[in-house]
Amino acid sequence: MSSSFDKFQKRRLISSYFSVVLSIFLVLFLLGTLGLFIINSNKLANDFKEKIAMTVFFKNEANDTILKQFGTEIKKAPYARSISYVSKEAAAKQHTDIIGEDFLTFLGENPLQNSYDIHIKAAYVEKDSVAKIEQDLRKNEMISDIVYDKQLVNMVNDNINKVSMWILIISGFLTFIAVLLINSSLRLSIYSNRFIIKTMQMVGATKSFIRKPFVMRSVKLGMLGAALAILALIGLLSYINANFPDLGILEDKILIVLVFAAVFGFGVFIPWISTHFATQRFLNLRTDDLY
Repeated sequence: MSSSFDKFQKRRLISSYFSVVLSIFLVLFLLGTLGLFIINSNKLANDFKEKIAMTVFFKNEANDTILKQFGTEIKKAPYARSISYVSKEAAAKQHTDIIGEDFLTFLGENPLQNSYDIHIKAAYVEKDSVAKIEQDLRKNEMISDIVYDKQLVNMVNDNINKVSMWILIISGFLTFIAVLLINSSLRLSIYSNRFIIKTMQMVGATKSFIRKPFVMRSVKLGMLGAALAILALIGLLSYINANFPDLGILEDKILIVLVFAAVFGFGVFIPWISTHFATQRFLNLRTDDLY
């Protein structure tokens, strides 16, 4: 009889531990996935910004020395991500490939101009910054024109700001939900031991002595749930990187490690603080209120 009851209690305890670990694992996995999405969405946004090219056209009077000197100066500029020189012959060939017909045979001469395509660093792809760069470049008398998509620059920044705001709101909401879910699971676990807590208190055990084993157990369960969440996130990253290598999802290893550290930190801190207050609540209740 006693053996059956002990087995029942053991199964009940294991089930309680499993539900707590599962809750912590699922919540932390979702938070970690959101964190990885945030750091990679910023990277994708920056990559998109840096694909916007500013094309600088030169007058026909600009010789090779002037063109090479300009390229050297731009390479040293703090805003330049990359530059590429496009000669008017190369530009004519590109137009011919696009049109499918050699337009030079009709015109008799090449009307195109030598140019540089400048890809600006993401931090400088702002309306005011790009306008300042254009203004400085136009001081060069050998430059005939500067062309870039001004509307696209404005649209990209406006949309990125809106998306970033919503990501922050969703992140805050999910973090709040995560704390509530983990807290609820741990409070239920402590609730099932409320009589043990009160019995220990009645025989003279101090509050800190009673709290310690419950807090330590919750922290261990939280660490286990966090470790499982990190393993699942590693599996998710490996899967995405194997199937979509162009995303470069594993390039920012430091940020990925920081996300993992945050997940583990949540897995330790939330169970600790939740168990502390849940245990304290039952310690402060009268014996009659336990029922």
